[in-house]
Amino acid sequence: MPIRDYKDDPYLSLLRPLVEAYLAFYRVGNRHIQSLGLTPGQFDVIAELEGTEGLTCAELSEHTLTTKGTLTGVLDRLEHRGLIERGSVGGDRRATRVQLTPKGIDVFQAVFPVHAEFMRPFFAQALNASEVQIAKRLLRRVRDSFEDRNVSSAKGSSQMPSTLEKRGSSKVKKIMEKTKRKPT
Repeated sequence: MPIRDYKDDPYLSLLRPLVEAYLAFYRVGNRHIQSLGLTPGQFDVIAELEGTEGLTCAELSEHTLTTKGTLTGVLDRLEHRGLIERGSVGGDRRATRVQLTPKGIDVFQAVFPVHAEFMRPFFAQALNASEVQIAKRLLRRVRDSFEDRNVSSAKGSSQMPSTLEKRGSSKVKKIMEKTKRKPT
């Protein structure tokens, strides 16, 4: 059964508040990180590396919010600033291990607590400690539902989401073709 009124759909009505919350967090958090002299990608990499003896580029890509395509540039800039160093991984000439330098550790110790304390009041204003646990659990469930490609459609169809996506995309493409202006 197709959805007739999108504004009344309980699942779709979650999209706008979810995106608005993310964007508000992103704007405030990124602005503060930048005021501390780092980009959000640099901050993310430094935070992941702290407390480790280094991670491979593949591990960093998995653990950070930085895309693989952006990671190399972030690492180049961090290395240029003397905050990280890259080295080889024994037994694997293709892999590179990245670790914080003493200067990188100093930057982490100076920046991370300041940023955490800056962000804390925004969350504390919105949620109490037990609500934080509930929110984390629910947000992870939502994330996992998008990452699990074996999810069936809500109607119990055995079609995979990728099959449904393809069918929906072709339908949209046909409609869009019909609405294109013809040259005059």
